[in-house]
Amino acid sequence: MSFVMNGLIGKKLGMTSVFNAEGQQVPVTILECGPCVVLQHKEPALDGYEAVQLGYADAAEKKISRAEMGVFKKAGLAPKKYRHEFECEKDDTLKIGDVVTVKLFEGVGYVDVSGMTKGKGFQGVIRRHHMSGGPITHGGHSKRRVGSVGCRELPGRIHKGKRMPGHMGHVHVTQQNLKVVQVRPEENVILVCGAVPGPRGSIITIKKALKKVGAKK
Repeated sequence: MSFVMNGLIGKKLGMTSVFNAEGQQVPVTILECGPCVVLQHKEPALDGYEAVQLGYADAAEKKISRAEMGVFKKAGLAPKKYRHEFECEKDDTLKIGDVVTVKLFEGVGYVDVSGMTKGKGFQGVIRRHHMSGGPITHGGHSKRRVGSVGCRELPGRIHKGKRMPGHMGHVHVTQQNLKVVQVRPEENVILVCGAVPGPRGSIITIKKALKKVGAKK
């Protein structure tokens, strides 16, 4: 069956800056893209949808469940630590066991990058929602408190969506339309203009931009 990939699994390495052709300094994020191995083909007749499953980063067999090991043994491949499915188009030949590299993004102008943001733990309303707090005086007792939250009579409860203290960060975020500055196949990295969610070393997925399509200028 023939497929064309639109994304890869990778890792955020950090941020730096480079100079473009006009001599301007551009802030970029360094992303390691692949190499990823094709593990499965999802077909409409069997799975109800069409996709390609990729694997990234080798893993010890003792850390993989039996159900997951069945996928790797069926494909005749070494176990991978991370797996992800990507949409595809039936245009180019891509078989199980083939390796997909960062060359996928050569000539691509913009990409969408998804990852988990940094976890901040349990935070109050001042840090979580940027509230101003109460008066910072010696007699004040509501310096960093949330203040009144409920109703006196009707409806007699706290409204849904009320900004309250709680868990902050560690959510899945997609940064869209990041401009591709450089693609370095020899290093398996891609440089994109702008920030990417997550700390250094976090796992991300890089896809061809859905909204902003066009070759790099």
